[in-house]
Amino acid sequence: MTLLTVWDETEPATPVLETTDADRIRETLAELGARFSRWELKPLPENASQDEVLEVYRAEIDEVLAAEGYTLVDVVQLTRGEGEEWERTKSAARQKFLSEHQHDDDEDRFFASGSGVFYLRGLGKVHAVFCEAGDLISVPANTTHWFDMGTDPAYVSVRFFHDDEGWVGHFTGSTIAEGFATYDQLAERRRAMIDA
Repeated sequence: MTLLTVWDETEPATPVLETTDADRIRETLAELGARFSRWELKPLPENASQDEVLEVYRAEIDEVLAAEGYTLVDVVQLTRGEGEEWERTKSAARQKFLSEHQHDDDEDRFFASGSGVFYLRGLGKVHAVFCEAGDLISVPANTTHWFDMGTDPAYVSVRFFHDDEGWVGHFTGSTIAEGFATYDQLAERRRAMIDA
């Protein structure tokens, strides 16, 4: 269940909107120029390679490439492990994009498995999109945002690029991300909504 939580950017304690309705999520994000859609999930081979993931979703990927003019596609996978090396890996991966930044290119990502939260800042608000498997989100170029994969991340996602340079993160230096609910906190709220 995808969850959209919206706060006034100066009031991180009280959401002004919280919804799991896909149409409402799509409409709200469109106000920022962001796109949101869902793909039908398909089974992936265990420990699927990048090529296998791309092949499973070839038709959907080709549609995005044609519609948006992307020229590069890759797959990012984070698989749970054990021990000190895993602890370092997951901590470093999570910290990389927890601070507010922007890209010169759109950031399109499809979650083939797992989840993550994109926080988009615009129109005086922070929009947290808790994406789950099947979600495709597009963050427009130059939109300030951050991404949280949680303290125990595991996901497979397909990323789309216009060029190699466009995904370089330009960090704003703002500490705004520190004041809003984390992935883990939103995951707990989401579970409570499912159980209610």
